[in-house]
Amino acid sequence: MRQYILAEANWKTIREIKYELAILPWGATEAHNYHLPYSTDNIETTNIAEDSAAIAWNKGAKVLVLPGIPYGVNTGQTDIFMTMNMNPSTQYAILNDITENLNRYEIGKLLIVNGHGGNDFKQILREIGHKYPEMLLATCNWYQAVEKTKYFEQGGDHADEMETSIMLHLAPELVLPLTDAGEGKSKKFSISGLNEKWAWTERKWSQVTDDTGIGNPRYADAKKGEAYYEEVIEKLSELMFDLSKTYIENLYE
Repeated sequence: MRQYILAEANWKTIREIKYELAILPWGATEAHNYHLPYSTDNIETTNIAEDSAAIAWNKGAKVLVLPGIPYGVNTGQTDIFMTMNMNPSTQYAILNDITENLNRYEIGKLLIVNGHGGNDFKQILREIGHKYPEMLLATCNWYQAVEKTKYFEQGGDHADEMETSIMLHLAPELVLPLTDAGEGKSKKFSISGLNEKWAWTERKWSQVTDDTGIGNPRYADAKKGEAYYEEVIEKLSELMFDLSKTYIENLYE
């Protein structure tokens, strides 16, 4: 039993622990090209949250990883078979309830470890934080913590070389041979401002990509995935440690 994983813990062991930071992994259930499982975001995010928490715990941070949420905002992919969409308003309701529970048990800090690009918790946390001004609510995207070009040749943002490499490291038994993978080719917007990303509209996934991937996975390798993964969890563990030891009244220097 790992005392920093709520799903494994029991009341006898943890009822006297004064946890400082709750950690909530949040992923999605969606197609990832032809070769990766629908649970890719959840496998990656749960492992990253738990392994990062282990490092922080061993350094003295009282962190607690909550059971993850396996559904994300996929409103642009609903015409792709078995994409499981969760609306932002549903995410708000879930986070509001979780925050209420943490507040009741005097755990004053929450970090969402996000593993899906369609999720954006900033505005939700603004609203919930207004209700609980004494709490420190934060979110991070693990896939933005480390510069990918240090490890990977090919770009992309979905079932690409990076994600495939991580899955080859974490769960190779769930990855089809890379010869079965699509090339991950994608179309750009026809409007320059949208491509420059200072303007935004939702991508219609089935019109952007033929195989649901964005980014060529053919150069993926388990060793690349392991090296990248180790740097990510080390960096996230630092964030977890710092959040656990910082209180809202001394958040600024």
